[in-house]
Amino acid sequence: MTVQRGPIRIGSGQGFWGDRPDAPIEQVRRGPLDYLMMDYLAEVTMSILQKQRDRDPTQGYARDFVPLMAELFPDLLRNRVRVISNAGGVNLEGCRDALLEAARSRVGKSDERPRVGIVFGDDLLGRLESLVEQGHELRHMDTGRPLSDVIDRVASANVYIGARPIVQALERGATVVVTGRSTDTALTYAPMIFEFGWAPDQWDFLAAGVVAGHINECGAQASGGNCLVDWDTIPDLAGIGYPIVEAYPDGSFVVTKHQGTGGRIDPAIIKEQLLYEMGDPAEYITPDVVADFTTIRLDDDGPDRVRVSGVRGRPRTGMLKVSIAYSAGWKAVGTLVYAWPDAVRKARAADQVLRERLHRLGLRFEEVRTELVGWSSTHGHLAGDPPDDLPEVQLRIAVRSEDRASVEQFSREIAPLILSGPPSVTGFAGGRPRVQEIMAFWPALIDRRQIEPDLHVEVTEA
Repeated sequence: MTVQRGPIRIGSGQGFWGDRPDAPIEQVRRGPLDYLMMDYLAEVTMSILQKQRDRDPTQGYARDFVPLMAELFPDLLRNRVRVISNAGGVNLEGCRDALLEAARSRVGKSDERPRVGIVFGDDLLGRLESLVEQGHELRHMDTGRPLSDVIDRVASANVYIGARPIVQALERGATVVVTGRSTDTALTYAPMIFEFGWAPDQWDFLAAGVVAGHINECGAQASGGNCLVDWDTIPDLAGIGYPIVEAYPDGSFVVTKHQGTGGRIDPAIIKEQLLYEMGDPAEYITPDVVADFTTIRLDDDGPDRVRVSGVRGRPRTGMLKVSIAYSAGWKAVGTLVYAWPDAVRKARAADQVLRERLHRLGLRFEEVRTELVGWSSTHGHLAGDPPDDLPEVQLRIAVRSEDRASVEQFSREIAPLILSGPPSVTGFAGGRPRVQEIMAFWPALIDRRQIEPDLHVEVTEA
């Protein structure tokens, strides 16, 4: 482990799988950077990746990551930039092999060879039955139900791991570190631990790293994207710069971005990001530390620079969170557009006609949900009554059921409304609504002593 005395710069390159593909390239090429973190995973992503791997054993990771790294490998080596990402999904070996092949094709024989590190141990799918048999009930954190109720329908199960294995990969010289279900924040604070030599019980430092990671994890959301504060005055969203954490050994850091890029970084925007996905702000629990977000101090440090300091932390808990996805039935969503005059009344009448037909057919649904897009799809009943003179409104109606046949029949009942329902209807495109499997989220806790002995790192040179 090195002990760096000056600041390090950790850029955010992806806030989710599907974020701007050129953002990581701009982060590396537009100015000085020491690390690039890229967050690809969400809870539902893990089940999608598992299904992809079930169909094709070579899949199961974020495929966009590999060509991006192929583009960047020469820059990373030349500028001494290291990458940390959770793009490995549920197929770390497949991701590693593809990265190594890409590196060999891009880097000359006489050049320095990149090293790819992968962190194993988060995937519990093959261990679930054994864990339950040993008495680990993995109860749903909201309902208290034991996992045994749905274990035969589980599609993926991954435990959130912290920064320590990532640090180990950096210690072993990895140019690119790939994890599975790491916490989003660890992708940023792992290099802070590595560079500054923070100990596992330096809770305030670790908590500061968590705050830095929380700001960095959503990409341009911390530099003016998706921002409510004076959103219409934020400059050049088309060329928005992604955030960079300029971190110091004392736990303080500055949030900034490359000069000449669009967007804005100021205390109000950083406050919005800090509130993202926030439960109890005094108890933000991660695998490595419990961070107290109520202790954060923000100061304006100049144009597009916000200094963050004062963060306090408490000892980590004895548990780790497990993200489980399981099959919870079927759904389908259909839409029709009704035009003026009386657009709202027509859409509501069509909703009632369809519901009555479904009832007469004796179909079984756990839920039938209707929205009027353009009026109530965001705020529901809080939107109140729509005006009568809306020029058009989209009726969106969805069903879910454990009975696939009922959902399939629903998908055949939308189109007939065009000729056998209220008038002035359009917007039926793409054929019948597609019947889709529902993947539900099952959050649970597990004793960290069941997980940490199985965490290990492999580093391979290209």
